[in-house]
Amino acid sequence: MIEVHHLNESRSRRITWLLEELGLDYKLVQYQRNPDTRLAPPELTAIHPLGKAPVIRDGDTVIFESGAIVDYLIRRYGNGRLSPAYGTHEYDRYSQFLHYAEGSAMLPLMLKVYTARLGEGAAPLQPRISSELQNHLGFLNQELAGRDYLLGSELSGADIQLSFVAQTALRFCGRDAFPNLTAFVDRFEARPAYQRAMEKGGA
Repeated sequence: MIEVHHLNESRSRRITWLLEELGLDYKLVQYQRNPDTRLAPPELTAIHPLGKAPVIRDGDTVIFESGAIVDYLIRRYGNGRLSPAYGTHEYDRYSQFLHYAEGSAMLPLMLKVYTARLGEGAAPLQPRISSELQNHLGFLNQELAGRDYLLGSELSGADIQLSFVAQTALRFCGRDAFPNLTAFVDRFEARPAYQRAMEKGGA
């Protein structure tokens, strides 16, 4: 059975949601952040030396990094679901957004999170961070125009990977700033598989 090493208040939910969409059995191994440092506990290094989550163990195979986990699970267990056929134009778009989520899109969001702890000390950085947030979130909002999901009417692994970015965007910017992103979040959060992942893994 697949083990998901899952840290509270992290991006691990994307992996449990994907497993629910694929209908796979899995064991959830949960860890709690240190309430003072907000860091993962040292026990997480037993599965991977970096002590980061999510990490999965599938038999003798251990995979870390969300994008790699999404790719692995869909290739191994998807049976044609949640990813376009390799070599197609749709696959190129899928692969692009799968990597974009933890690449370009995450940087301004993480800067926003971390500089919020610096108070006035971060003031010189805020205009650039805000500009980058508006740039990336506006881009995603436009890419979702006329689409239920990034590739059209069907959910894909790229949507699951991008879900954290979209949810965080709503938290920072409100529900009215990027209406297509808001509709996207409402749509995937209503999916039964997402709801099951929430019930098992917590908010």
